Amino acid sequence: MTKIFKTMRSLSVLCLLSGLLVACADYNVTDDFTAEPDPTYVEPYKDLAPVKTYINRIEYPNLSLGATLKVADFNKQELAHAAAVTNFDNIAFGASLMSGTIVNGKGVMNFIDMKDLLDHVQEIGGEVFGSPIVANANQADDWLAMLTAPIEIPVDYVEGKTVNFNEMPVGAYTGTIEKGKASIVKYDNQNVLQISASSSVCIIEGFEVNHLAKYTTTFYARADKDITFDVNFSGNPVVGTGTNGKWPLKKDKWTKIVVEAQSPEGVTDGFLRIETARGITINIQKVQVGYYPDNHRPQTDQEVKDTINYALNTWCDGLMKINEGRIKSFDLIDEAIDSKSTLDNGMYDLKHSTEKVFWQDILGSENYGPAVSKSASSAYTNYGGNPELLKFFISETGLENPKMMESLNYWIGIWTNNGAKIDGINAKVNLSYSEDEATLEAYKATLKKLLENLAQTGKLIRLSNFDIKYQDATGAYVAADKITTAQRQKLADYYAYVINRYMSIIPNDKQAGICKGNMADTGDPVGLWSVSKSKDWVRTATYKAFCDALSGQ
Repeated sequence: MTKIFKTMRSLSVLCLLSGLLVACADYNVTDDFTAEPDPTYVEPYKDLAPVKTYINRIEYPNLSLGATLKVADFNKQELAHAAAVTNFDNIAFGASLMSGTIVNGKGVMNFIDMKDLLDHVQEIGGEVFGSPIVANANQADDWLAMLTAPIEIPVDYVEGKTVNFNEMPVGAYTGTIEKGKASIVKYDNQNVLQISASSSVCIIEGFEVNHLAKYTTTFYARADKDITFDVNFSGNPVVGTGTNGKWPLKKDKWTKIVVEAQSPEGVTDGFLRIETARGITINIQKVQVGYYPDNHRPQTDQEVKDTINYALNTWCDGLMKINEGRIKSFDLIDEAIDSKSTLDNGMYDLKHSTEKVFWQDILGSENYGPAVSKSASSAYTNYGGNPELLKFFISETGLENPKMMESLNYWIGIWTNNGAKIDGINAKVNLSYSEDEATLEAYKATLKKLLENLAQTGKLIRLSNFDIKYQDATGAYVAADKITTAQRQKLADYYAYVINRYMSIIPNDKQAGICKGNMADTGDPVGLWSVSKSKDWVRTATYKAFCDALSGQ
């Protein structure tokens, strides 16, 4: 791949060295930073400048162009990094900067990758759009579960059942013999339970168990030679200290055996079973079982609330300490609304869970936005951020559904009235182009209505996940490696159409920008660049469409 290295100081020389007759506009517009390798220039789009340079900053002062990238790909400072910093105003990192990636199950926060990228972005004069501060997905679930888990408490040992075989008459054993033979016999001047070789016998049973309790079974055993045996407590094999997990017993000596175990979940009938191998006989004198009850209690509602507030403040504090005011725009909350659950007033409810810890379940639905906003704003200011520059967005998907849009407005109103700072809406779009004229017109009508509804909110409006897939006349999606030049042009024209619709319907002062989901083609032809067999990125018609649309053509 041809590599182009341009900076403001060496631009003219490097334009001659490139050998590609590219336009000698400043390709890297991030001060003196050199992005390398740059995506390939080929006909017919080699003379185009970086995409972001086509925005009329006077007419559209708030409009910005963003790209989504993984932290690891950005920190490699290779091709994807070069394309992003050269062609886009800001970079979003999706789930890469969310708590699920950064915080481990013990609450330890690893901000190394984030610090590296922020230091680098600051050095080159770039910008980052902040990942969602809280959400339902990609959260530090293990940490939150640990924090809200039942609390350990002191408990007393409970005496349980006792069986004394010396009190039983010599003869057949009336307990459970699953295999082999066992009987009450006279041994060492007392009556004992003698378990024969190759047998499986319950030496105590008939007591209730709970899998959360810890049981201690004590018995005295003796054999006429060194032996080993197996133990099973209520269906759970219990590992001993001998070879292969067996329980050892020295000959000619009464030995106290202590078995500590828990029963399997769902089992209520307790027993302790001895399993002997071939050639092994064991004598049992007396058995006792007792237990420590579950030494945990659920946290009270107030304790859980205090714990989650602690977690929220700890997460926001760590995030903003690393940030140092460098990221100024964040998604505050991501995809909070449940389109399958309706409130009494007809609005969609927030998402709730009985399996995971959802912030809103503890903080309260109406206090969710205010609590996160207050915590994040305070931490941002504490670590050098200028509160006048801070912007919070609510990101949501499915807003082409009018009821979803209405419900989002409802919740934003609730949260704002309760003190939340909410500056904008980050609408995650899911767009397609269709060769079928009727379908395409329906897509356009839906887009128009979405943008009009967004404009009516009076909030800053950002479109993210801005990828458009291509459908043929039958509705089948066309893959990137199958799309024709003519089809690619139609797709590019539709990209331009959507951008123009955004710029014309959303008021200029409310245009927070558009964020590309993928810069280069995936399996779908969604990129400003296609990917060649040699893995080079090659500008597509969509690249030109972006340039034309952003310049007002």
